[in-house]
Amino acid sequence: MRYLLIPVKDLTRAKQRLAEVMSQEERTALAWAMLENALAAAAQSRRADRIAIVTLYPPAVALAERYGMEVILETEQISESASVDFGAREAMKRGATAVLRLPIDLPSITAADIDEVFAAANEAAVVLVPSRDGTGTNAILRSPPDLFPSHFGAGSFRKHLREAELAQAACRVLDLPRIALDIDEPQDLRELLERGTDSPIREFLMNLGVEERLRSAGW
Repeated sequence: MRYLLIPVKDLTRAKQRLAEVMSQEERTALAWAMLENALAAAAQSRRADRIAIVTLYPPAVALAERYGMEVILETEQISESASVDFGAREAMKRGATAVLRLPIDLPSITAADIDEVFAAANEAAVVLVPSRDGTGTNAILRSPPDLFPSHFGAGSFRKHLREAELAQAACRVLDLPRIALDIDEPQDLRELLERGTDSPIREFLMNLGVEERLRSAGW
């Protein structure tokens, strides 16, 4: 059984590195819009057997339930890696044989991208999609879900490649531009706006006038 796992933290202090161009209220609204966008894309996936969020953030629980998705409740949030590994273990208890982790901050994500990752798992026990700069891990699928621990953060892509090698697991690396673009820094906002691709998140930023703010701040 293939699970799609989406970790969600408390969004009230989300995206601190965007403080130069967006207020905290706007950053929280952006994070919420990206969460809604991610769940909408997940709901349209044809290859995910089940979809679950792992969280202790009540608004995210309510949103997932409106989508009819599963909720894996945490008692504490230590780190992204701890949340994902906890969620994977809980998913295994529910019958998961493979778990794909996706973050919420992928503004261009589509169901087709999600399904492409799942399709690659037919040939490999590990599927990785690196971040745009090639250092982070924006998507990781493991079969079985506890094949090796998560190492999200600086240099995570190399760490996950190494873990797959140590586990002697077949590994596929996919170049998926819409998954590779995540929103952490002002330059990520610039990249999304310059791509010109219609998306709810791009429209949200345009309506806020973020493009002009980036220009004024030298981005």
